[in-house]
Amino acid sequence: MSFVLGRGDELTAGPAARLGQYRALDGSEGADLYLDLDGPHAVLVVGKRGYGKSYTVGVIAEELARSRGVAPVIVDPMGVFGTLAETAAGESVPVEVVDSPTVTPAALDPRSWCALLDLSPESGAGSLVWQAATEAETVAGMRAHVESTDAPDADRRAAVNHLALAASWGVFDPDGLSAVDLAGSEATVVDVSGLEARPMNAVCRGVAEAVYRARVRETIDRLPWLLIDEAHTFFDGIAESSLRRVLTRGRAPGVSLVAATQRPSAVPPVGISQSDLLVSHRLTSAADLEALEHAQPTYMSGSLETRLPTDSGDVVIVDDATETVHAARIRNRDTPHGGDSPRASDFVETGREAATDEHGRDDTDSGFK
Repeated sequence: MSFVLGRGDELTAGPAARLGQYRALDGSEGADLYLDLDGPHAVLVVGKRGYGKSYTVGVIAEELARSRGVAPVIVDPMGVFGTLAETAAGESVPVEVVDSPTVTPAALDPRSWCALLDLSPESGAGSLVWQAATEAETVAGMRAHVESTDAPDADRRAAVNHLALAASWGVFDPDGLSAVDLAGSEATVVDVSGLEARPMNAVCRGVAEAVYRARVRETIDRLPWLLIDEAHTFFDGIAESSLRRVLTRGRAPGVSLVAATQRPSAVPPVGISQSDLLVSHRLTSAADLEALEHAQPTYMSGSLETRLPTDSGDVVIVDDATETVHAARIRNRDTPHGGDSPRASDFVETGREAATDEHGRDDTDSGFK
């Protein structure tokens, strides 16, 4: 009999994602296991590198893109989810990939602008940036505001230079991604892989703010699902406050968060404690295991560490909504997985045959000039 994580109801009670199958002690697969998509959830997906964390997020994204009433948005810091747009096995996966995302500068409050630019709000330059963020809606407007003040030259120059740096990132635009842009039925992949940590965080902050505020104001109908890979990168930056808000207040307006990380110890305690679904692949770091153990529910018999899987693709799922624990195997992706690491053995020389000696060295060029 199938089980729906997050609600434990009948499969026909509402939209649900086919996540995988139950995994028996002998490794055999059992009944299908589903994830509730009818209501909002906070899902934490963890696992060490190479054991299927990003793959699991891709499976959830495929299911969301094919479901009704939801608006999946994927913040992609590694550039691996664009493959969702490729040909799928079976039903197609509607996807839009945003390669050069921008967000409105207003998505950041004055304090966040100072944090983004590594300026203390109490410093001369920081106070100028703070004031500019309250007065202007564009980075150019902020710079103009700073230049028009009678502040000391050194403070004005420092503030202008920092704002010029922000402009150079190319991620701020008054016409940046809006909730309407992100609230379609297709999966929207926001590719931030070419950005440094600070502009990457700014985009994530803008996206999270847009969908949360839109649902609070009821200006969009579909329920947003925000999927974030390498979530520790964003919990450690200016996106943290927006992600925390979704975690702690997202249920009422219907905003879901799927946060995936290979370092649960780097996620703040609220990121673990507020998750009603924990999907754990293999973990071996003592710090990561300890972080999860602190949040282990009382209804779980035995230690979480002893129940963790050892094979790629296998998971243990703690479902706080139904107070149940499940051993499962994630289903195969219908679209290609973009998260595999390249291998040197995949390299094939073209244009000439590489002559090698008995040690595998190229004899056609000694390497010395």
